Amino acid sequence: MTSKTVEPSAEAFYEIITGIRRHLHRYPELSNEEYETTKYITALLEQAGVTTLDYGLKTGVVAEIGGLQEGPVIALRADIDALPIQEETGLPYASQHPGKMHACGHDFHTAALIGAAYQLKEREKELKGTVRLLFQPAEEKAKGAQQLIASGVLKDVRAVIGMHNKPDLPVGTIGITSGPLMAAADGFVVEIKGAGSHAAVPEAGVDPIVTASHVVTALQSIVSRNVSALHSAVISVTQLHSGNSWNIIPESAVLEGTIRTFNEQVHGEVLERFSQVATGVAAALGAEAAVRWIEGPPPVVNDAALARLGEQTAEELGYTSVKPVPSPAGEDFAFYQRVVPGLFVFMGTAGSREWHHPSFNLDERALPVGAAFFSNLAVRYLEQFSSEGGAVT
Repeated sequence: MTSKTVEPSAEAFYEIITGIRRHLHRYPELSNEEYETTKYITALLEQAGVTTLDYGLKTGVVAEIGGLQEGPVIALRADIDALPIQEETGLPYASQHPGKMHACGHDFHTAALIGAAYQLKEREKELKGTVRLLFQPAEEKAKGAQQLIASGVLKDVRAVIGMHNKPDLPVGTIGITSGPLMAAADGFVVEIKGAGSHAAVPEAGVDPIVTASHVVTALQSIVSRNVSALHSAVISVTQLHSGNSWNIIPESAVLEGTIRTFNEQVHGEVLERFSQVATGVAAALGAEAAVRWIEGPPPVVNDAALARLGEQTAEELGYTSVKPVPSPAGEDFAFYQRVVPGLFVFMGTAGSREWHHPSFNLDERALPVGAAFFSNLAVRYLEQFSSEGGAVT
């Protein structure tokens, strides 16, 4: 990272937010268990004079800066939960909680947003509106965003901004694009009911394993024959369970897996076709199939005007803005975008491992980049919204 990103005058700030990130990394907490993390974030914000708000949340923090001048509310969001992974980094600040680790960089997101809060607090008098800070629990369970929305945190909010660290982008580079960025992520369970029999006389029963095999093969035709070449989808069967003896054809089989799509219409069409194929193939072979969905987040689809504003902000700060390759991973930030316009970006962190790896780590020099981008984008949004009479175009 160039010296213009972390100036000598910013060394103290860098040390502060690095210390925050390392504390969070040392003491990770899983989804909806982020009690100490919530206390820690609340204490840091209140010590800085930032107002925290009570939305009745068990975990997670909502805070506000500004409101001294009339104007809109923009929300900035970071996720705070960790993963059930045993850390293997060997870092001096590695997880002190066995089997729990910030292997997806949510500690980075949280520390960067706290840094942005510090910067915004210093500029509070000039804010032409209000910045609402959302420190969201349970992203890894794809439940936290819906919990916050149900509590009312998006009331009066005109736009929401979020980010995810990106190990394959260098520090000082931010992936910004309009349209789809991350995929809808749904899980499925297909229960196939056949009729058991002795393995020596398969004609006396209906083999659910053979049926399941045909279902798996037929499901692959959905992507190749029902999804346009201009769109994309992934159907992966990741588990097949059936039987418990070498000489018995079992009664049933269970398939599990995931579907990823980037388009709401394609998402609906693929799920409908999936059910048709599974039940139809099973019926053709004399069995029955029941499909159960494990609903995940919808696709992350960025607002075009916010994306342009993000690119302008990155350029003004001296960072590099690139068009990122969309990720088939899911993100529950998408639930916010169903309510208000949103922008989700990839923050370059020059990591050596991808998300969810036990040796995951990142370059902490990206922390002030994230903080500056968050805070300056919020300021620019409020200024532009005010100057353009209630719209960002």
